[in-house]
Amino acid sequence: MTANALSIDLEFWWCNEFLNGYLPRDREDMFMESLRPLFASLDAFNVKATFFVLGAVAERYPEVVHEIHRSGHEIACHAYSHKPLYSLDRREFEGELSRSLELLADYNPVGFRAPSFSLDNRTKWALLSLEKYGFQYDSSIFPVRTQLYGVPDAPVGIYRPSRDDLTVHDPDGPIIEFPLSIVRLGINIPISGGFYLRSLPKQVLSWGIGRVAAKRPANIYLHPHDIYPGPPPLKVPLFSRFVTYHGVHTSLEKLIMLLMKFPFMPIGTLLDGMSLLSPEAPVPAVSARPLRGMGGRDDPAVPPVSAPTLQLQSFDGIGHRYPARAGKQIREMGDPDETL
Repeated sequence: MTANALSIDLEFWWCNEFLNGYLPRDREDMFMESLRPLFASLDAFNVKATFFVLGAVAERYPEVVHEIHRSGHEIACHAYSHKPLYSLDRREFEGELSRSLELLADYNPVGFRAPSFSLDNRTKWALLSLEKYGFQYDSSIFPVRTQLYGVPDAPVGIYRPSRDDLTVHDPDGPIIEFPLSIVRLGINIPISGGFYLRSLPKQVLSWGIGRVAAKRPANIYLHPHDIYPGPPPLKVPLFSRFVTYHGVHTSLEKLIMLLMKFPFMPIGTLLDGMSLLSPEAPVPAVSARPLRGMGGRDDPAVPPVSAPTLQLQSFDGIGHRYPARAGKQIREMGDPDETL
């Protein structure tokens, strides 16, 4: 079975362009709470992922980033402030990269994702900055057109974008691009996660990812708040409300379905297995196989993974619908002092 890539954009719930101008001055970040269902699910299926870490998160929660890395996940860069590239110039962007890389220095990230997938031909200058700061791959291009982002004519598979035109493959290009996955049915239909995880039916997600994986590795992403309904609904326009909140109460079950059905690994590990990264790239060496048919979570070869410094409170308990498929029961409660 084709290995696929799973990534998490590790950011605050308010890092959403559709909420700009509507955020209250005083707000709880609910960051630690939002990680509980995510890590309990990854733990149950022994899945490692790439975490594109926002610099502001690394600054506020360095211990969480450390434990994520120690658990065998890949740490990559998501800039510092979550400002989209089209709101920055190159000097400002490089200032964000420098600040984030200083905060993530212990992990030497080789991967980057632009906030709000804002890498397109308007902001192609960012490739030069990524090359300058030593990144080896990017996963910012979405081959669709939306109100917020998209490069609809970009290749749908892994390629090296030209510095002059992101839709053109340049075999000598310095950066590997792993676009977010779409299905082509006359038009490009996004099925990659995030809003699409929340809004698409399980059957459509399963069919779409399976269709992509039959030809090439799929690239799936989410944010912690995509599967955590804790943040308060704000009074925003109807469209913004739909994009921000729709499906959040059912998305955890969809994530578990995908973890049950498809094998996933970190982006860097997948690219390294394809010999696309330099041999010195610090990427996790993990199995792409799910736990089905394996020895289970008591196998000493499988390191334990749990939510970093978190008590595992209840989160709907839907994982119990899959007791035969998960290597370890998705726990409702945990020791308050439990750490990795």
